[in-house]
Amino acid sequence: MKHNVVLIGMMGCGKSTVGRILAERLGLELIDTDQYIEKREHRSIPDIFAAEGEVYFRERELETAQALGGRQNLVIACGGGLPLREDCIRPLAESGLVFFLRRDPGETYDSVSMTGLPLAQDGRNAFLARFQQREPVYRRWADHIIEARSAGEAAAQISEIYYKECSSL
Repeated sequence: MKHNVVLIGMMGCGKSTVGRILAERLGLELIDTDQYIEKREHRSIPDIFAAEGEVYFRERELETAQALGGRQNLVIACGGGLPLREDCIRPLAESGLVFFLRRDPGETYDSVSMTGLPLAQDGRNAFLARFQQREPVYRRWADHIIEARSAGEAAAQISEIYYKECSSL
């Protein structure tokens, strides 16, 4: 039975904001995978990238996904790159309904501060190219694609789907 809500999408698309609203609305615990890693590592994601590199960080994501995939009644806001590794996303997908928060990448880049996001430092065109590479992966893992205009609207759509699907199990 899938009782978790798993949010995936590009960095800055609103996973953490939608996750907070959803957790409150559904009475579930919110776990943001990046914050979970920062807490365990006692340092920020940019510091982890700077000191240890992306490979080290991705291994921490794998550990996180495996740990959270064994839990229930969570809203899990995934880091933007987590779904790129099947071994990371699979335990989460098996434990919950996966929602791809699809937001126009140009709008995201233009409206969200990219300061402190290590993989968003190469400019707008690189960000758009990264989205183009990742979107097929996000679509592959998504049970549902949400293209809401606001975090509240996205949370309302996800809540409705969650209640329908959980009540039919």
